[in-house]
Amino acid sequence: MKRENNIQTYAQAFIFRGKASLLQARRGIANASDKRIGRFPLAGNLSDGTIVAASKTLLWTESAPGERFLLAGKVHNLRLAVKKINGLEIPAGAIFSFWKHLGRANKVKGYVAGRELREGCLVPSVGGGLCQLSNALYDAALKAGFEIVERHAHSQIVAGSLAEQGRDATVFWNYIDLRFKSAADFRIAAKLDANYLTVEFKSAVKNAKLFQIARNDEFENPKSKIQKTNSCASCGAGDCFRSLKAEANLDFGRTAFLVDEFSAEFDEYLQKMRTAKDVLFVPLDGARFRKANYAWNCRGFNNIRQSFLVALERSYKSRKLAAQGASRQLNLLAMSRKLAESYAGHLKYDVTHLVVQQNLLPFLWRSGILGGRSFDVLMTGLPIEKLQETLNFAAALHPKSVTLGDFRADDNLIEAETEALQNAGKIITPHSAVAALYPDRAALLDWKTPPARKIVKRPNEKFTVVFPASTVGRKGCYELREAIKDSDIKLIVLGAELEGADFWRGVDWEKGGDDWLERADLVALPAFVEHKPRRLLQAVANRIPVVASTACGLENVAGVENIKAGNIEQLRDEIKRKRMQWSNYAAR
Repeated sequence: MKRENNIQTYAQAFIFRGKASLLQARRGIANASDKRIGRFPLAGNLSDGTIVAASKTLLWTESAPGERFLLAGKVHNLRLAVKKINGLEIPAGAIFSFWKHLGRANKVKGYVAGRELREGCLVPSVGGGLCQLSNALYDAALKAGFEIVERHAHSQIVAGSLAEQGRDATVFWNYIDLRFKSAADFRIAAKLDANYLTVEFKSAVKNAKLFQIARNDEFENPKSKIQKTNSCASCGAGDCFRSLKAEANLDFGRTAFLVDEFSAEFDEYLQKMRTAKDVLFVPLDGARFRKANYAWNCRGFNNIRQSFLVALERSYKSRKLAAQGASRQLNLLAMSRKLAESYAGHLKYDVTHLVVQQNLLPFLWRSGILGGRSFDVLMTGLPIEKLQETLNFAAALHPKSVTLGDFRADDNLIEAETEALQNAGKIITPHSAVAALYPDRAALLDWKTPPARKIVKRPNEKFTVVFPASTVGRKGCYELREAIKDSDIKLIVLGAELEGADFWRGVDWEKGGDDWLERADLVALPAFVEHKPRRLLQAVANRIPVVASTACGLENVAGVENIKAGNIEQLRDEIKRKRMQWSNYAAR
């Protein structure tokens, strides 16, 4: 029995629980003997097939601050549920059951309190909010002309929901289920972006009539009216045992910063943007363990999450691999995936915004953890698709190169990163070439120039050019070799000769050491790909002239002459000009 003003009592809740348990037990027995209901496999490739029906619904439907924690709980529950059905292959004539594939939503499986419509109120319930997924599935099934085997309408219509259109399907474990079937094979594709839940049915069958079985009028929506619903998070009924203190949730929602290798530019950005309640995810505390590659400033964060085991495994495996090549690239990707998975496993549902370092992005997107959250990306590298286009262009120029074609990422990884970047908010980068790819979303940071060294400049008999990289095709070694051949120039190379031991034959060159700043008259890097131009910034800090391709991302840095990657004539002219200036200065 309800009290006045629809306020719930403990006795009423106890009776409801008892009735539900009996119904669940009875349905469980019936399901165990129902051989028509099966579990179906997940597909490997979700991009195949034609979309035969789709449903798209808004995730964040309530703007009241006190409701955000229940909405975030709903979105979190949807993330978990979508993983269970995304990619399901349903054979022709087979019955899809919502609960058969999701199982019971409980805390053990990671579900949290979300909103559930119960007896006229939106109450907090573990697993609450899954009706949005069942609504979308039912909506798509109607559009596709599937036979609806079981469907239950909500007892009350909430404004703005699919129930207004008679296209809702409430579910409650396990006796209130959603079931349907098709006359043709189909696949379910489901995903969350920052704002929407999207459900699609895909099939190799293109004739829509082949899907249709029958439309069962038994499941049409009752003549319900839109009614005002109270929410336990904001109704203010203090004498109701379900009522929650809304003021405790007004500051709900945190940002998590998910980073990997240290970047001075990004470290400064994080310190400017963080608040006292935010979370920092790092491989390990670099300052504490004296690891410069993880030297993030951890002060001022509410919580620090570290992934020691992944960091140790990566360090161990990295030492056993060559400095370049496919095996190293595969290891880097594998370790990025493990780190992303480690971070994802510790993300709480109250994290509503993420700032993610680029190498983690495709794996986080593919896991679904970014769904229902807004996120920004920290980038100093080209997106994989653009990177491989650039490498293919360079490989066509230099078909004899042994490094330009040594590795390409698989299509699924490229697709995941591309889709994630399309859904990202801001692209945060100091790299001018990366920023140019996202003119409407890029936040261009200043490069952090290191302090100048106290060096004693050596006088050189020959004009001396430093190539601050290993001899690999993507760094522009072929272009530099062509630009300086047959000239009275000394070349210093700061890395291994991976294009072959005799690559620099005919050039007066030597392998450089730590004294390269003292010896350099010019630093030249005509790279096709350069994501970490730290040595160029060192040269700038010490007032050494720099010639670099625009791919190095330093177009806004004073002291750098920018040229186009692959343009040998432009490179040769710049080197000649710098050499002439050096000659004039030496003659004084």
